[in-house]
Amino acid sequence: MLTADAQNQRWTSGLTGYHFLVLAVACFGWFFDTMDQWLYVQAKQPAMIELLGFKGISPLSEDQAGLVRWWVGMAQMWMIIGWATGGLFFGMIGDRLGRTKTMMVTIFLYAAFTGLSGLTRTPFQFVALRFLTGLGIGGEFAAGAALVAETFPAHARATALGIVQAVSALGNVLAGIIYFVIGANPDLGWRWVMFVGFAPIFLIAVIFLFIHEPDAWKESRAKAKSGHAQLGSIFGLFSTPELRRNTIIGLLLGMVGVIGFWGIGTWSAELIRGVLNPDNLPELMTATDRKMSLCIMAQNLGGFFGVMGFSYVAQRFGRRHAFLVSLIACVVVVPATFHFTNSFLTAIVLFPLMGFCLLTIFGGYAIYFPELFPTRLRATGTGFCYNVSRYLAAAAPFFFGQLSATYGIQMAALFVSSFFVLGIMVLPFAPETKGKPLPE
Repeated sequence: MLTADAQNQRWTSGLTGYHFLVLAVACFGWFFDTMDQWLYVQAKQPAMIELLGFKGISPLSEDQAGLVRWWVGMAQMWMIIGWATGGLFFGMIGDRLGRTKTMMVTIFLYAAFTGLSGLTRTPFQFVALRFLTGLGIGGEFAAGAALVAETFPAHARATALGIVQAVSALGNVLAGIIYFVIGANPDLGWRWVMFVGFAPIFLIAVIFLFIHEPDAWKESRAKAKSGHAQLGSIFGLFSTPELRRNTIIGLLLGMVGVIGFWGIGTWSAELIRGVLNPDNLPELMTATDRKMSLCIMAQNLGGFFGVMGFSYVAQRFGRRHAFLVSLIACVVVVPATFHFTNSFLTAIVLFPLMGFCLLTIFGGYAIYFPELFPTRLRATGTGFCYNVSRYLAAAAPFFFGQLSATYGIQMAALFVSSFFVLGIMVLPFAPETKGKPLPE
């Protein structure tokens, strides 16, 4: 992480205070984005139990538990559909109207609708707000990644983008701390956890006052106005053989990571709850939720080091090598975590390893996707690959929930983990972008 791809220089060489301000804004935008995601991940089960009118019933009957799993699966599925829709739409907006304007709108969306989720009274309302939250979550990443990629010089780009993605894992850790303090408190609970989601709205003012559009985007916009380029076109992603290949490769790699993370990794809360309190006994609820929060924090702290590890391997050996190591590790570690977790001790050991492996892939998306597309299509292409793959993967959480109900959560994890093999099969066709300038 201390050396760059070229000239063996430190990645910080030549950077100004404004570079670090842009990096901080992009980091906080994605940090709070993922914090809001994981507030939901931990709150979804107790939220559905209360909204379905099952609070205080212990243990839940098989039919009641099945209904909770069904609604949780629906909430995750529709959030991912919203995520994909937001990624597609705001990716185009990011190329046409600018990176900073798009960041402000999307941050408002994910913060406002996460907070409003605490006011819901029915499962349908909760699911609807997850869809609307997903719109903002999906759009923010592409705009932030494009902003950093175009602001930083080539020798610092991979490290800067890796830091943005790595900090997202710390947002997940903060969500674990918030749930530990608020969600596990019987006097507060999941509604107050969701209210915390309003907090990121303050970041909008910082972006408005201090961040300007990158010069590369301004030049691209000038060309578009003169009729020499078209900004933010979905059809443009398929306009040449090279762009078509890059788009398809990015889409498939994105789908693998989304299925692995949202189809498996975010069920870790249910896994540890099932191990520590299989009968959902009220007297064990507080202790269980606090231990669950500690495990979630450990999982995401592992994810932080996973993303930084990807950045190092990507800089040293190339993007494709880093993806290969990540995918092989996921094939082994993810199902092993679900199979061998049978106590709090095993969870606190295995969850960080699973987080490390799962988040390495997402570190690759932050670095690799902006390098596949020219400036006029960078946010569109990044949003398309990172988020539209979610349409293909949206059913994974619901499918995982149904599989776990039928065959057990361990077998469900083993089956869904087979999708990581698809990513390994795609890599030979992926272009290597290490040491190359951004396409223009």
